[in-house]
Amino acid sequence: MALRNAKVAAVLLVVLVLLLAKWLGIFARLGEPALLAQSIQGLGAWGYVAFVAAFTVLQPFGVPGTIFVVAAPLIWPWPVAFALSMTGSMGASTVGFSFARFVGRDWMAPRIPERLKRYNDALERHAFKTVFLLRLVFWMPQVLHTFLGVSKVRGSTHFWASLLGYAPPLFLMSFFGQKLFDVVKDVPVRTWLLLAVGLAALALLGLSIRRSCTVSTPARR
Repeated sequence: MALRNAKVAAVLLVVLVLLLAKWLGIFARLGEPALLAQSIQGLGAWGYVAFVAAFTVLQPFGVPGTIFVVAAPLIWPWPVAFALSMTGSMGASTVGFSFARFVGRDWMAPRIPERLKRYNDALERHAFKTVFLLRLVFWMPQVLHTFLGVSKVRGSTHFWASLLGYAPPLFLMSFFGQKLFDVVKDVPVRTWLLLAVGLAALALLGLSIRRSCTVSTPARR
């Protein structure tokens, strides 16, 4: 009974934190990395604390981590941005992982997409390597926190494998983030529309080729 009450309290605490963030207008500022950067810069030295705290608390429960990762190099030199992005990412991953494991596998496990469930066998055989590759490729989506939390991966394995998996992409984002932002913001809207149309056309072409190959391939007996 005490454990059940503790789980309910944990869920209620998360809801209260999210409501408080909305009441303070934090979500409105998170919609634009440049606006987020401006807000944090106005906090001075407390900006470091605010950045890591917001990253750690809000990312596991719906806020995309890329907002923070993109905003960091707009505020600080890349070494500082990298260190804070790593700290926030690890804090968010630990909170998301721990929350999923504590609240319970029975409620959260059915919500895991099938494309992640196929990694269960790999986690049992090569936990560290699998977590490292998942973090390296997918980074920090909330559903991945949940998947790893309800799996049998040890907490220490998850922590160190995630740390190594995050390092390469976060380094690249921190080092090139400002330069990339300067290039992207000057790209005309027309170019983005043409790029979107081109990607959609390629996707449709790929689906057409795949379907034609499936139809033309005789069934094996």
